Amino acid sequence: MGFPRQMKDMKQTVEAAPGLIGDVQALDAQAQQMGIAQQAAAQVQAEQTAAAAAAAGVSTSGPGRMEPIAGVSLQQFAVVSKGLAAHNYDVAKAPIVAAQHGISAESWETAQAGWNGRITADPSIAQAFNAAYRSV
Repeated sequence: MGFPRQMKDMKQTVEAAPGLIGDVQALDAQAQQMGIAQQAAAQVQAEQTAAAAAAAGVSTSGPGRMEPIAGVSLQQFAVVSKGLAAHNYDVAKAPIVAAQHGISAESWETAQAGWNGRITADPSIAQAFNAAYRSV
C-alpha cells in the first residue's frame, strides 16, 4: 500500500471519528440508564422479599436472625438450594427437593421467603449462606 493510499485511509478515519465518538457517547448513556434501571429493580425486589418475610412473621435482623425459619435452618436452606442444580435451578421444583430432605412444602415456602429476606437484608447472613452453599 502506497503513501497516498495511507493518507486517504487516514483522512477517512479522521472524518468518521466525530460520528464514532457520538455513537460511543450514546452507548455510554444507554449503559448508564440500564444500570440505574437495574439498581431500581434490585431495590424493588429486595423490598418485596423483605415484605414477604415480614408478612410471614420472619425477623430479618436482631439476635434471632440465624434461627431456623419454619424449622428450616440456613444449612438446610443451602442444601435444598444447591439441590435445585439437578433440576436446572427450576424453583418450581424446590418443594420436591425440600421434601427429599424432610421439609414440607408449606415449611419450605415460609422458609424460602424468610431466608431470602434475611439474606437480602443482612450481608453477614448472605456470607453465611454462601459458605454453607459452597460446603454442600
